[in-house]
Amino acid sequence: MVQLQNIKPLKSEKLEELGFTWHTDSDKSGYISDTLVQITQDEAEAYYEAVNEIYDMYAEAAQYVIDNELFFELGIPFNLIDAIKKSWESDVHWHIYGRFDLSGGIDGKPIKLLEFNADTPTALFETALLQWALLKENGMDEDKQFNNVYDAIRENFRRLITLFDDTELFDERYDGWKILFSSVHGNDEEEATTKLLQQMATDAGFNTGFEYLQNVKFDDDGIYDKDENQYEYWFKLYPWEDIAINEPELATTLTTIMQNQAAIILNPAYTLLFQSKGMLKILYDLFPDSPYLLKASFEPLKGVKHVQKTVFGREGANIKIVGADGAVLNEQGGEYGNHKQIYQEYVELPKDAEGAKYQAGVFFAYEACGLGFRKGGEIMNNMSKFVSHVIV
Repeated sequence: MVQLQNIKPLKSEKLEELGFTWHTDSDKSGYISDTLVQITQDEAEAYYEAVNEIYDMYAEAAQYVIDNELFFELGIPFNLIDAIKKSWESDVHWHIYGRFDLSGGIDGKPIKLLEFNADTPTALFETALLQWALLKENGMDEDKQFNNVYDAIRENFRRLITLFDDTELFDERYDGWKILFSSVHGNDEEEATTKLLQQMATDAGFNTGFEYLQNVKFDDDGIYDKDENQYEYWFKLYPWEDIAINEPELATTLTTIMQNQAAIILNPAYTLLFQSKGMLKILYDLFPDSPYLLKASFEPLKGVKHVQKTVFGREGANIKIVGADGAVLNEQGGEYGNHKQIYQEYVELPKDAEGAKYQAGVFFAYEACGLGFRKGGEIMNNMSKFVSHVIV
């Protein structure tokens, strides 16, 4: 059973003061739980080791996909294949951050990979900032968490310049390059998350700017804000697959920009390989003995309880839980039904005394760097709650 600790919640006024405005769900319930998941230091270290190993497997699997031209199998839009290859070929296209969703790791259950939100992961604000605020509000030591997300991402921005070398070399190598940060206008959560990342990059030593995605200008020679200022880096909190499908001309222009070495785009195009849940099948093929992987296939798993997902999708949309006899036990609709399907062995999530289930999310920025939990039902959706944690 998941062990919980009751805490004094942060008031709405305090959350809004921190810039966190999406604190109340549509049913008027609070999005941030007023409990903490208790974990041990050994459990925290196990999450750290698991995610680092899983990321290495993803990197090997990505090379396998590229070498064998398996883009169709992963549902990758054809108009991004050249961009993926180009970004994969050079270390300067650095993966800034992503989030692994995991089952287990607490209550004695083994850690299993559910998926990797590698391109545009949510819950960054909650994990990096609100967890610390909750500890402070309740008089707890800040080191009682597995959470150095802010510092890890800040240092990863510095690696855009130093790459694999010591990030202390940033100051002597940095030549005034600028990063433009963009999100879609009208989405408070995405804008706040993007501006948090902008602050991390600013703290790292970059000159930064923000421009709504609708106002960013592109041509074959670069990327510009609305005032025609050119930027060497562009971070967009907008999924690569949505660019490919909804903005095909932009996908072509961005590929040309990369080929012309006119700008570097973050997160890189190759993170679309990681983002595709089709990679779960490739991973299982390549590493069938890994303790972290569940059986996965592009065909239904006969005689096995399993989860049917789309290769691209969010917030539990278009997910079905299918029994060993093929009967649908639970499902949620959504807008991603036209994407390719993937089938993954079912695993039971840890539960608390009231039967609520908990899914771990571990952020990765060069290495595993922070843990948070989602609390919900059989299928985690946009009504699930964010739950912080404490090391006991």
